[in-house]
Amino acid sequence: MKRKTFLSTLLITILLPAGIYAQWTAGAFGGISIPNLTAGGSQNNPLNTGYSSRLGADFGVSGSYRFSPLFSLEARIEYAAEGGKKNGFQALTTPDQVAQYFQSQGITPPPYLYADYKSTAKLNYLIIPVLANLGWDLGHRSPWRFYVDAGPYFGYLLSAKQVTSGTSTLYADAGKTQEIPGGPQSFDTTSDIKDQLHKGNFGIDGDIGLSYGFGPARQHSLFIQAGGNYGFLNIQKGTANGKNHVGAAVANLGYAYRFGGGKGKD
Repeated sequence: MKRKTFLSTLLITILLPAGIYAQWTAGAFGGISIPNLTAGGSQNNPLNTGYSSRLGADFGVSGSYRFSPLFSLEARIEYAAEGGKKNGFQALTTPDQVAQYFQSQGITPPPYLYADYKSTAKLNYLIIPVLANLGWDLGHRSPWRFYVDAGPYFGYLLSAKQVTSGTSTLYADAGKTQEIPGGPQSFDTTSDIKDQLHKGNFGIDGDIGLSYGFGPARQHSLFIQAGGNYGFLNIQKGTANGKNHVGAAVANLGYAYRFGGGKGKD
């Protein structure tokens, strides 16, 4: 009997605020993503380390349901740029023609060569975060509202390109002491690497933000938010290129409309 009483009280506590507020919000946002690739696990090699951040786009639509003045749940459909870049002296997989040269000399080809060039991994995902949102009005009659949100996301890989550029001599070692015959080589190419990566991913997403409500019952709001995402899965299918995780810092501007009144974005 005590258990039934506890469950009934819990349901009333959750559902009563929802019945009072019954507020849905729809929004749209856009901004920049500053992604990077981080080496994962023990599969570190010269190919999956040394990345720095690149710039990309981040935009999407959202919908949320407000359970109380403090708490709401939000779901998004979001285009998220991921990846990273390397500029300068770095490793590359030994090309087949160079491997054949080593074999013709009776030498076992090294797994990696080194050269001075630019390389950018451009990975684009569709992600669906489901976020718990806590928000506070900054004053009883203030149009300003501060909020934080966090939760899991599921990601689907839309496209993956490896873009390289530059001209460089090839070396068999990172110290530039073993030059490969053949002179400087061009690295101006774009490769589709989608088949080398897992299509799905999941991870954590979160933001802090500030919204400004306006209009009748402050049903309209403008908001600015900053946060980030991080994927838990290694993105590569194999181990030849090591293992990497995607992640990004994100900053967005947006607009939201609340059905049912209230103050700004949760």
